[in-house]
Amino acid sequence: MKNIIVKIVGSFINLISYISPRLAGRMALTLFSKPRRIKLKEPEKDFLQTAFLEDVNYEDVNIMTYRWLGKKETVLLAHGWESNTVRWKDLITKLKALDYNVVSLDAPGHGKTSGRIFNALLYSECINVVAKKFNANIIIGHSVGGMATAFFQKKYQLSTVNKLVLLGAPSNFTGVFSRYVNMMSYNSRVSKTMDELIYERFNQKPDYFNAARFLEETTIDGLLIHDKKDKIIPYNDAEDFKNFYKTSKLITTEGFGHGLRHDDVNNHIIDFITT
Repeated sequence: MKNIIVKIVGSFINLISYISPRLAGRMALTLFSKPRRIKLKEPEKDFLQTAFLEDVNYEDVNIMTYRWLGKKETVLLAHGWESNTVRWKDLITKLKALDYNVVSLDAPGHGKTSGRIFNALLYSECINVVAKKFNANIIIGHSVGGMATAFFQKKYQLSTVNKLVLLGAPSNFTGVFSRYVNMMSYNSRVSKTMDELIYERFNQKPDYFNAARFLEETTIDGLLIHDKKDKIIPYNDAEDFKNFYKTSKLITTEGFGHGLRHDDVNNHIIDFITT
């Protein structure tokens, strides 16, 4: 049923493109940038209430942050698309047991953070504001949270940050974009107009936003974890990161999927940040 709805929406936007390519492109970009908020279950709400909750502002976005206090380094967690801080529950539990200071944020348009539109550049600015406020030492990002972390690192290079962990992260925007276009079966009018609108908005073509290439000059230690059978972000994105991010280590898993929610993954992360 979901695939049928996707094809219907894509066909409708394609039809609009014959009348107004610009309108069709705007519709496609809005759909691309508008996440669904996932409703929390009661046990998930209870877990988040064990943290110190604080709003942090970036322009017109009220970023919800969660803090679990510890005496060791500060670990900042950035989740992925249509997710929220709860996705880190098992890792947070391990970090708390080791007395790390843990901070997590909900991305724009996600969880309890305000807004309805999301993109990795906006997310990177939110990561920067939170990292500065809480003096983050280690940043862990999953999926587009990893991409946004790379964008943040390229632009800001905060002196407090000494390690990065990227989980199932997309290495470049054009790949993400092309998979979206293929999924929706958009015609060339729609995809071309989307590229034009991105250039107007960010003054750069989509291929400029290459997260792997952005880390080429980064010298702090990095850990890359990617599943060989990731159906959302191809494994070659991890290889792309490894080629550019020279001070990183790549760990390959198989069978954990894009979510990488497994105790083995959390143990790899713990081993990395404690050595």
